[in-house]
Amino acid sequence: MRLRTLLGDHPCTAALKNGSIRSDSITLDFADYSPTHKGFKPMVREQAFDVSEMAIVTYLMAKSFGKPMVLLPCVVMARSQHAFALYNASLGTLTPAGLNNKRVGIRSFTTTTGAWLRGILANDYGVDLDSIDWITFEDAHVAEFRDTTVRAPQGRQIVEMLIDGELDAVLGEKSDHPDLKPLFRGGEEKSWFAKHQVMPINHMVVISEALSARHPDVVREVFQLLQQSAADAPTASPQFSAEAMRRSLEMIIRYTAQQGLIPREFVVDELFDDLTRTLR
Repeated sequence: MRLRTLLGDHPCTAALKNGSIRSDSITLDFADYSPTHKGFKPMVREQAFDVSEMAIVTYLMAKSFGKPMVLLPCVVMARSQHAFALYNASLGTLTPAGLNNKRVGIRSFTTTTGAWLRGILANDYGVDLDSIDWITFEDAHVAEFRDTTVRAPQGRQIVEMLIDGELDAVLGEKSDHPDLKPLFRGGEEKSWFAKHQVMPINHMVVISEALSARHPDVVREVFQLLQQSAADAPTASPQFSAEAMRRSLEMIIRYTAQQGLIPREFVVDELFDDLTRTLR
């Protein structure tokens, strides 16, 4: 069986994508999207793939609108989020707690990094997210989501607007420009992890509902291939126990619901079906 597949270039997917790990029963036909998140929209809107990497917030939103996808317990990208928030130091010092009533740019209001950072700002620093003027540059992957943010002028770039003083801060970006500094100071990331014991998940893997319903053995094979590929790069791949994955999913579900991206908090087990829930 040939499966339409979207997977980015990660240490944990390298062995699959370079062909060093293969299957006798299935072939993964890899789609070429760069950056990988450009493929999330066709997966959500058109079910373009049988197997797809997926930002976890995109998946939560897609599930809330009944999109026919099922989560696999496979993390392909996870990282600390604090470094992906910048402000323009040439305009004065800005702290996380000082973001109220500021102009903050973000590629799309529904990015997973944005949801993590907003959750951290609101829950750990007391920021009133509703007081912020959110400036966005792209729409959501899920077409049904009603985006009420202000769209940046056509052709403008997010970091450029921060440098020019048209934004007070941006989320989801890094830059080596001398005027741009991290919003979170050194040590805050470590103290956050020590407090919460959560590694933020960015991307996992989903499969189509049809594949799960009709070909459970194929789904098991896909899962095993992903596991084998991750084991090929154990020091660089995200290593999640079932409990660590659950803690991270519980937190991003809570943040996503708090921010109005989904109508209610899912229970973690709801993200999987009867088959994928049993995969280990």
